[in-house]
Amino acid sequence: MKVSDFKYYLPEELIAQTPIKKRDESRLMVLDKKANSIEHKVFRDIIDYLNPGDCLVINNTKVIPARLYGKKETGANVEFLLLKNIEGDIWESIVRPGNKLHIGTKVIFGDGLLEAQILEIMPGGTRKIKFSYDGIFNEILDKIGLMPLPPYIHEELKQKDRYQTVYAKYEGSAAAPTAGLHFTEELLEKIKQKNVEIAKVTLHVGIGTFRPVKVKNIEEHNMHTEHYYIKQEDADKINNAKKNGKRIISVGTTSCRVLETVSDENGYVKECEGDTNIFIYPGYKFKCIDSLITNFHLPESTLLMLVSALAGKDFIMKAYEEAVNEKYRFFSFGDAMFIK
Repeated sequence: MKVSDFKYYLPEELIAQTPIKKRDESRLMVLDKKANSIEHKVFRDIIDYLNPGDCLVINNTKVIPARLYGKKETGANVEFLLLKNIEGDIWESIVRPGNKLHIGTKVIFGDGLLEAQILEIMPGGTRKIKFSYDGIFNEILDKIGLMPLPPYIHEELKQKDRYQTVYAKYEGSAAAPTAGLHFTEELLEKIKQKNVEIAKVTLHVGIGTFRPVKVKNIEEHNMHTEHYYIKQEDADKINNAKKNGKRIISVGTTSCRVLETVSDENGYVKECEGDTNIFIYPGYKFKCIDSLITNFHLPESTLLMLVSALAGKDFIMKAYEEAVNEKYRFFSFGDAMFIK
């Protein structure tokens, strides 16, 4: 299967640059994969499509302000984008300008609040770096770091928390699990009152999620790895719903990737932690999830391939064409889709 099979026309003005005023007032396209039908709703209507006993699975990762601007000892400006905590104060980072940041180079951030030294050049050109500082690392990041918005967003984010879900808890992501951005605390409360179970998983989203697929045939693409964990109490909620013949509804492709990584052939999951590089594309047989809440994804992206695996490529491409015609907002701050 060719990457070019997942190309579609998207006018630039449909790429959402800012979040909508109220999270749950974004639009919602509902795809019925059995009936091949499409409905147009508002996101808060999602509750009408959830049944008592269903299990909604959310990703409670928290985005760290991972973009840092600093200076080399020579005074030259540099930019770091933290990707992954390797251990302690050692991180993997994208650095710019890469050709000027050699092993041993020191960089100062926030007038000396934070210092970094390049330890190693890693495969793909990223750097292994070690930070030194006084105090608490996350508090310093909050002070001097910026939210690592995707490259297609060119406007400044006025409120940092709008690139976080309302249930974000465990810090470690370089990008938000954006399907969750549409939920408000009030909507989640109404969902609970309807006796829909809410289970949590954690997958720390890497910046690899925005990297283009550079091969012609999708089977040749190597996925980036991302760290996940799932607790026993959440595994129990998922397994109970599964046992009772209820649906497992994944909020976002990130939750989906965790569930499909950890589940056995019958779709049951257990408490565990690890790294996943699962690549889901048409032909994949889903073991755990039944339905998916997601945003609209970039042309030729692995995320578009994942939703095509669930709903069928032709149906998804038809839905995307309709979304363009109906002027839906696309990507991270855009509108939502529910594949039921």
